[in-house]
Amino acid sequence: MNRAAFYKTVRARLGPLTQSQVDGLETILDAIDGAPLSHQAYMLATAWHETAKTMQPVREAFNLSEAWRKKNLRYWPWYGRGYVQTTWESNYARLDTEAAVAGLTKPGEILANPDLAMRPDIAAFALRRGMEGGWYDAQGKTMAQRLPVKGVATLTQYINARYLVNIQDKADLIEDYAQAFERALRDGGVM
Repeated sequence: MNRAAFYKTVRARLGPLTQSQVDGLETILDAIDGAPLSHQAYMLATAWHETAKTMQPVREAFNLSEAWRKKNLRYWPWYGRGYVQTTWESNYARLDTEAAVAGLTKPGEILANPDLAMRPDIAAFALRRGMEGGWYDAQGKTMAQRLPVKGVATLTQYINARYLVNIQDKADLIEDYAQAFERALRDGGVM
């Protein structure tokens, strides 16, 4: 992919980028390389939204304390971390297994230290593997069941893709981001 063309379009559509945002985008772009166009666009849009546009892994309720999370989140310590906010022990167990198979960690490491989901390479891996595998989808659908594997997605497909992560919370907004990222990816040569 022509990343200079990609970034030119991203900046034109979403505004200037800090070096930290570019670093995060680079990590994600490396992790999602080879996925279908609409899948890449939606993974980037999801990370853009879930990280409050920082493109760095974040903790759920990142502006609040760990004490607040422990008191208020019924799934503590398995609260959201990363680019896509991996939550619940079952998803951390899947991430633990899959990351070990991929050689990113040793078996049991993520379960012993859920903060490893904040490591950019693991967070990007969780973004792709979790969305492709339907880990976070309330209906158990995979990305291939929500978005086309060839060509561009429709507005409705991008809106319904929000089920992959968080039912329909901010689905319209994330669809806008997906369209911007799709354009940038296409300008960068992704088909």
